[in-house]
Amino acid sequence: MVICQDLDWSKTYFLLIISFIFWTEEEAPFCQILGNPEFPLLSKEGDVMIGGAFSIHSKITQPPLSSTEKPTRLTCSSVNLREFRFAQTMIFTIEEINKSEFPLPNVSIGYRIYDNCGSTLSSIRAVMALMNGDEWTVGKSCSGQSAVHAIIGESESSSTIVLTRTTGPFKIPVISHSATCECLSNRKEYPSFFRTIASDLYQSRALAQLVKHFGWTWVGAVNSDSDYGNNGMAIFLAAAQEEGVCVEYTEKFHRADPEKLMKVVEVIQKSTARVIVGFLAHVEMNNLLEQLSLRNITGLQFIGVEAWITADSLVTPTSFSVLGGSLGFAVQKADISGMDDFLIKDFWETEFKCTEANKDTMTETAQCKENQDLIDFKDYYDDVAELRYSSNIYKAIYAVAHSLHSILKCSKGCDKTVKVTPQKVVESLKQVNFTIKNGDQVWFDSTGAAVARYEVVNWQRGSDDSIQFKPVGYYDASLPPGQKFVLKTEAIMWPGGKTEVPVSVCSDRCPPGTYKVHQKGKPVCCYDCLPCAEGEISNSTDSNDCKKCPEEYWSNQNRDACILKNVEFLFFTEVMGIILVFFTLFGVLLTLTVAALFLINKDTPLVKANNSELSFLLLFSLTLCFLCSLTFIGRPSEWSCMLRHTAFGITFVLCISCVLGKTIVVLMAFRATLPGSNVMKWFGPAQQRLSVLGFTSIQILICILWLTINPPFPFKNMNHYKEKIILECALGSPVGFWAVLGYIGLLAVLCFVLAFLARKLPDNFNEAKFITFSMLIFCAVWITFIPAYASSPGKFTVAVEIFAILVSSYGLLLCIFAPKCFIIVLKPELNTKKYLMGKTGSD
Repeated sequence: MVICQDLDWSKTYFLLIISFIFWTEEEAPFCQILGNPEFPLLSKEGDVMIGGAFSIHSKITQPPLSSTEKPTRLTCSSVNLREFRFAQTMIFTIEEINKSEFPLPNVSIGYRIYDNCGSTLSSIRAVMALMNGDEWTVGKSCSGQSAVHAIIGESESSSTIVLTRTTGPFKIPVISHSATCECLSNRKEYPSFFRTIASDLYQSRALAQLVKHFGWTWVGAVNSDSDYGNNGMAIFLAAAQEEGVCVEYTEKFHRADPEKLMKVVEVIQKSTARVIVGFLAHVEMNNLLEQLSLRNITGLQFIGVEAWITADSLVTPTSFSVLGGSLGFAVQKADISGMDDFLIKDFWETEFKCTEANKDTMTETAQCKENQDLIDFKDYYDDVAELRYSSNIYKAIYAVAHSLHSILKCSKGCDKTVKVTPQKVVESLKQVNFTIKNGDQVWFDSTGAAVARYEVVNWQRGSDDSIQFKPVGYYDASLPPGQKFVLKTEAIMWPGGKTEVPVSVCSDRCPPGTYKVHQKGKPVCCYDCLPCAEGEISNSTDSNDCKKCPEEYWSNQNRDACILKNVEFLFFTEVMGIILVFFTLFGVLLTLTVAALFLINKDTPLVKANNSELSFLLLFSLTLCFLCSLTFIGRPSEWSCMLRHTAFGITFVLCISCVLGKTIVVLMAFRATLPGSNVMKWFGPAQQRLSVLGFTSIQILICILWLTINPPFPFKNMNHYKEKIILECALGSPVGFWAVLGYIGLLAVLCFVLAFLARKLPDNFNEAKFITFSMLIFCAVWITFIPAYASSPGKFTVAVEIFAILVSSYGLLLCIFAPKCFIIVLKPELNTKKYLMGKTGSD
């Protein structure tokens, strides 16, 4: 079968090629191409043929279309030097194999290289020519055999897809050196496609990692409106989302759509993102670069892909102002011995015999006539040092050679009787695994792709003012996690010649102590930074939320660390503690002074008349009352908590019992003065002691029960204040506490009532009047104590309790003993029995 071609042009539809096989019984059978055959740009015959399709020219001129005339041939212009180097590399590799004893010792490889001029339409013509050959007729029968056994190309994914879909039904292997679209990994759609470069799946994910590495969370994205750009960008966007990178805009344009390009430039100009990921073919990137240069849009950080980051066609006098500092992934440089000399010298002497000297008389070949523009690059070698994809072409040719080695069973020689078909080459390519002379291993994975290895390159200006693509890292998917991606940040030059990493964020990073709050209606990278609440911290940058401090910790002023809460209790050394201790000790001293005064004057009528035994016991209990307040100061402990409440309860009951005893004595003494009264024998000294002991014993019993059942204990109160811990004594059993306090109150009220009843007795017995005042003060203090105790926070609760103890103690001491001391010290003449009896008589 021979596939025959003709062109039927249309502005909006794909080129349709119809193949005819003419066979009639009346005429002699033959196969003939309909239309003119397509001749290769470069070719050489061999035992096995390999085809090549490259965009050696990048622009195509479409001829005028008419329904009455056959369209003329397409006109190609603007040499793409990089693509031309690909064709040269293919020839170099084939010649190297032909001259070598391995892998094909007695089999020669030929080649047919076509120029598709950067157009999918021309790609169709090229692929049909590669399958058909260029013979006008092929005899009486069609063999059905393709003219080539494998095809190398193309460079762009879109053209490669056209090529692979066309050759797919015939199972002709296509090996691309730079088509990276992930869509080509589909083995159901492209079972005979291979490539010596990795899929964009790895590059797109690596781009997202690169952007995340430098903290760029707000980027713009521009891609070619093609299979290559659309698929690659889709993978990048998904990976960027996983990495937490937000994309401000995603724009795409086709090289043939200048209006869309203008809109893309406007979007870039108005955007706030300072980093742009350009998933573009080098042609689209060149178009974008021209417009950015015209509008003087500079200072942006471009992140590039292998298709353009090292493209020499982008190096112009004005391009560095736009692309200087760009970062991107590039194919590793070709390091193949002998290739540089071939590209610069040997190729022009042996393969392309069109020289400058006979340019005007080139009549012997159409090749020289039609490709005079290629001769201008005869002595050009500036780009050779930066060749990168050439090694991929080198590997692709050797992969075909090794597959042929396996098919032809070559050892000392190859079995030429074995029929080589494209289908056999496809199956053999799946098994190849070899190492080329520079040490790189070549094999294809299950998708037909090579392992992902990239250099990270940076656009820098050299010492000679030339633009250099300096390697600053690498990405190798074959390495273990953590070693795949390596960057030398210190070697990178950023846009504008700066040494600091540019910043591209929607919102500034939230410092420790704050957390992010998403701005409504905007991407997740746009947020406000709010300070953490009290008791919460964030100790890292860009925290999504704040963490609560442990219970005994509190946030510091900056809200970035948890510190131990201040423990609050009433210290002896603080001002309030010193004041309370002073008044306590002063009260003790005053009580002891009164006791000493009474002891000195114990035989005087005034001291005897006021029941000296109960007075001394009362002074002793008041001393204990003053001293028990000290147990409330200092760090609460298990013993101090039990001691403070029980000591307070017992000493005050002892005190009130003594006052109650004195009150009863006053009443009894008045009754005893009445005629026929014998009441004092029922409340003599023994009964007075027993009453004090009895009343006090009841309080002791209450305290014992309290301490036994549920005693007070040290407690860290973290509820009242959030920022500090109140170390206090928990009551244990509130019933016990209020029972102790209630019993004291009961005795105080009883004492007050009795003293109130005795307030109008004769003056010499009118100690009841002073007891009434003291009990009035006592009750008033403790009644006001209850609400003050309940409402006072922290250590002030303890201070209120101490204050109540001191005030009530001072009230008892002063009200009961101050008048007596006044007489003893200042009015000793009144301290006589005669005066006391006389005064009684007068009343």
